[in-house]
Amino acid sequence: MSDAPDPTPPGPRPEEIRFFGTSWVDHSGPYLLRRAAVGIGALVLAAAGCFVLRFAYEGLAVADVGSFVNVLVVAMFAICSALAFTRTWSGFSERPDPEKQASLRGFLAIGFVGVLLAYALRCLMEAPGEKLHRQEYEKAVEQYERRSGRRTRNPAKKKRRN
Repeated sequence: MSDAPDPTPPGPRPEEIRFFGTSWVDHSGPYLLRRAAVGIGALVLAAAGCFVLRFAYEGLAVADVGSFVNVLVVAMFAICSALAFTRTWSGFSERPDPEKQASLRGFLAIGFVGVLLAYALRCLMEAPGEKLHRQEYEKAVEQYERRSGRRTRNPAKKKRRN
């Protein structure tokens, strides 16, 4: 047997955030560097995505499909990107409904530029989803302390009155 202390303290554990792990709790390690890298990476990917969409648009122009189809494709990507941005942005502050999220998966995939821009903008303020995770974690810690604070004695040793 080892006399080493238990490495994991009792109580709730923080939920990990993609790319950040649990460093968002105390902003330890390379937290700021990760935030900058995720933000810049999202911007680079969004720019690359726009570049690919430009080639797709030029392919439609070369195919001479007509102005109606061109406008329809541009409108589709613009609407889907706006919808994806707002869904992703609101998902950082409240848990999205899984059923609704599953039904919008196609829109989010088409509007990937909006998702990437939401990530990039959120990284300017905090890790994406940090506010939501922090609220949930602090609530769980508070509830744990309230529950464990009440127990002062072993209830099994309680004297019975008869």
